[in-house]
Amino acid sequence: MDSRISVVDDLGFRVELDSAPRRIVSLVPSWTETVFALGAGGNMVGVTRYCVEPAEALAPVARIGGTKNPDLRAIAALKPDFVIANAEENRREDVERLRESGIPVFTTYPRTIAGAVEAILKLGHVLGCDPAADSLAREIVRSVSEIETAVGVWSRLRFRVFCPIWKNPWMAFNGDTYAHDVLRMLGFNNIYASAGERYPMTTLAEALELRPDVILLPDEPYAFSERDVEELKAAVAPPLSRRVLVVSGRDLHWYGVHMVGGLKSLADRLARLRAAML
Repeated sequence: MDSRISVVDDLGFRVELDSAPRRIVSLVPSWTETVFALGAGGNMVGVTRYCVEPAEALAPVARIGGTKNPDLRAIAALKPDFVIANAEENRREDVERLRESGIPVFTTYPRTIAGAVEAILKLGHVLGCDPAADSLAREIVRSVSEIETAVGVWSRLRFRVFCPIWKNPWMAFNGDTYAHDVLRMLGFNNIYASAGERYPMTTLAEALELRPDVILLPDEPYAFSERDVEELKAAVAPPLSRRVLVVSGRDLHWYGVHMVGGLKSLADRLARLRAAML
């Protein structure tokens, strides 16, 4: 029976393996957590310093630098037979150098919730964990369906939202992003959806000219905090000053197994916000 595995990643590269990988390096925190959830965590030999979940299981795993500056020599020394990357979190030149050295790299690039679910299925297939990936995908689809049902009429009465991902300079995201699709599902209109750049730079004055009803400040990748909330409240007029809050960046940005609880947690938080706006 042929045990070879062949799958096309999100950038169109075909990844071919003789069998399920036994030495995995992950350059993506959310996918690191997901590999363990799928049951293949015992094969993880290297992760970035930003890979923090599951904390106890990752304690003995080698750290190979950051997502933007991985130590390629350290990765090669681990002799991985499979590397998980992401087109936004990791640099193209690092991925290309790994491929040139003969290491199979599976690059993900989900820009919608559906795309993230598809990536889970592909990753599960490569890892030889199809049943676990199928189960996880079904659980996420079921959770999304429940969230959409709960959102109900709010999907037609969408509040306009400014959701920056960085400060100094301010940066947002357009409609071709996973975070945008999450907000769409939750019944919010991203004021930068039509921006020409995926991550447009802006100013607070420009954002306010787009008349947001709500300002959401995710705590990653930029670590927005309650101090930022207070600064913004002082800079904007009511009622917007009462609609500025910090949300979990993981709930908004992380793919994989975190979607199960993360999307529900974010939905509950924003449902309370909508209720307070009536």
